[in-house]
Amino acid sequence: MRRGAIIKQADRMGGTRLESTPMQNPSHFDVVIVGGGLVGASLAAALANSGLSLALIESQPTPTADTAWDSRIYAISPGSRAFLQDCGAWALLDPKRVAAVEEMRVFGDRDAQIEFSAYQMGVPELACILENRALHIALWQKLATQDNLTLLHPARCQSLALGAAAATLTLQDGNSLSANLIVGSDGRDSWVRQQAGLSAAPTDYEQHGVVANFRCTVPHRGIAHQWFQADGILALLPLPDQQVSMVWSVSPQRAAELRAMPHEQLCAEVGVASLHTLGELSVITPAASFPLRLLTLDHISTPRVALIGDAAHNMHPLAGQGVNTGFRDARQLASLLMGRGGQNDVGDAGLLRRYDRKRREDILSMQSTTYGLKNLFNNEHPLLGELRNTGLNIVNRITPLKKLLMRHALN
Repeated sequence: MRRGAIIKQADRMGGTRLESTPMQNPSHFDVVIVGGGLVGASLAAALANSGLSLALIESQPTPTADTAWDSRIYAISPGSRAFLQDCGAWALLDPKRVAAVEEMRVFGDRDAQIEFSAYQMGVPELACILENRALHIALWQKLATQDNLTLLHPARCQSLALGAAAATLTLQDGNSLSANLIVGSDGRDSWVRQQAGLSAAPTDYEQHGVVANFRCTVPHRGIAHQWFQADGILALLPLPDQQVSMVWSVSPQRAAELRAMPHEQLCAEVGVASLHTLGELSVITPAASFPLRLLTLDHISTPRVALIGDAAHNMHPLAGQGVNTGFRDARQLASLLMGRGGQNDVGDAGLLRRYDRKRREDILSMQSTTYGLKNLFNNEHPLLGELRNTGLNIVNRITPLKKLLMRHALN
């Protein structure tokens, strides 16, 4: 019998609807995860057999299955796929809604390009493209069967007090719970991050990511395309059934124009920008957008608190590594918590410093790479134009160097 909230589960259209009754008394847990999105839910699932008592607090409704395509699409790396398989969520996905990236073609703003292939890398695929909603549903279906987990949903946090022996979290409904460790997985505007004093000022990229899905007349053949342009970065990612997902990083003004365009005009604009590589386009999912920023923290943990996912870092989506970096956070933290040896306190400062150190290089590497590429290509300096395009062509001819560049992205 789970402590705290009593969970009721109902299946509808293949999704999971979860409701909870209020806790009657304060409860203590080993780990409380605030935020049940992809990364927070994956951490809870990864800790299913850890012997730890868990609580997961989520304020938003869980998604239900929908035949319409989700405009929020992620490129899941092979390493993240293996992690999600170990969590038990990947097997719950509909394979008809997942597309493999077998090749990637990146074009400079002049006559330059670089190609990566799964065959060249010796892997089945470079990434898998799937919908946020589908993966979210699969993770929550897995959580609904987890015996060591109490789901508090919907619930919102009111206050957080960090003590020497435990942290106390009070919810807006008046209930409270304590934990040895609070994990902030509550997104880019993380409440936990602010309460723990780990915040820093983000850097505005002065770009918005415009997303939409299209049907194309030319088969994509499992190829992801990306065009670096002086005024933005356009990516078309393969979806099943001769469809593609777009992420176009442009100025806020241009993003507003793209969102307001009639479907026919939007297709024409994307067609011109993509050199009509995929033929004629037709809109499946209307355009939406979100602001882009860089957030780098000095530390992603403090005694009793650890941050994962967008709560711990923000980066440009041009490499498609934001969610994968978050999954690597969850994977690393779960590994440390389950392999802590004789350390009984999962919120111990020394243990969390190890998490901080182990994640630092990966996070900074991905942030510096995406920041550097964005500024290298979204720049009109003529010398940089020659450098970046010549560099693409040179790297494209050196297979070992290409493998080295891709190795990190496959983790």
